[in-house]
Amino acid sequence: MEKRWIVVAWLVLAIIHAPPATVLVMPELATRLYGVDPQGTAAALIIHRGALFLAVMLACLFAAFDPGSRRLGTVIAGISMVGFLQVYVQAGMPEGPLRTVALVDTAALLPLTYVIRAAWWPRITAP
Repeated sequence: MEKRWIVVAWLVLAIIHAPPATVLVMPELATRLYGVDPQGTAAALIIHRGALFLAVMLACLFAAFDPGSRRLGTVIAGISMVGFLQVYVQAGMPEGPLRTVALVDTAALLPLTYVIRAAWWPRITAP
């Protein structure tokens, strides 16, 4: 049963990284997700950010089914999520699309904490 919840937690983390990854192939989503014009200078960075989120999403998918990749997956997902939250707070917690991203990342700290514990301290989570 424990193993199933670990897989579910990793899949949740992969799913929350899917919308920003989609910006790579659908740049017009940059406006809806971040309030950024998909043709502007910042769009290049946002679209590249989509490629990075694709890498985070794939790391989470690998970690869901390959226990050997879980520690690295926790580092990758953790840097992405906690890093964004830190930047968001330092920016004064602005309203708008970034607040939604912050709320999703904050909610996702729960499955992230679960997979971190399972990957780094497996005896604590084992039945």
